[in-house]
Amino acid sequence: MEALIGQEYDQKASHPITLSDIRRWALAVYWPAEPPPMFLDGSHDSTRRDGPFAPEDFNPFAWTVAEGVAGFGDAHDTDSRFEGKLGAKGPGLKRSVNGGLDVNYTGVKMRSGDVIRSVSRIVEYRERQGRLGQMLFTTIETTWTNQLDEVVKTQKMTVIRY
Repeated sequence: MEALIGQEYDQKASHPITLSDIRRWALAVYWPAEPPPMFLDGSHDSTRRDGPFAPEDFNPFAWTVAEGVAGFGDAHDTDSRFEGKLGAKGPGLKRSVNGGLDVNYTGVKMRSGDVIRSVSRIVEYRERQGRLGQMLFTTIETTWTNQLDEVVKTQKMTVIRY
């Protein structure tokens, strides 16, 4: 499995982000409070492109994807979610939990009209002995870029399998 480290195992492309997507996300995230106007009208920031920008945590893959597969597939079959996509046999562990998420925002804003591409790679495997037996910590790095090849954010997610 160590030969898989650094290989791209998942890629997605969003549909073009719409103003409606941004507004709906902001309304949901800030509910029951009113979202800041910057997420609704964009009148304060026209330095890069016209229109409002999305909140940093906006997910253009939340509803559907233009390319790739939405979601994680079978949540109970972690081998097919990670190593299986690279044609390799996984560890065969039956349970998994989220071990944490670290997100680095670059300052590039997602805006109406943007198409976001995400690329995911396995970047690390670590093993530890736990109360229930051997555990495998798998770190996944996902990079989001816009249509101008500007990096919007990178995130590292740790999945604990046991």
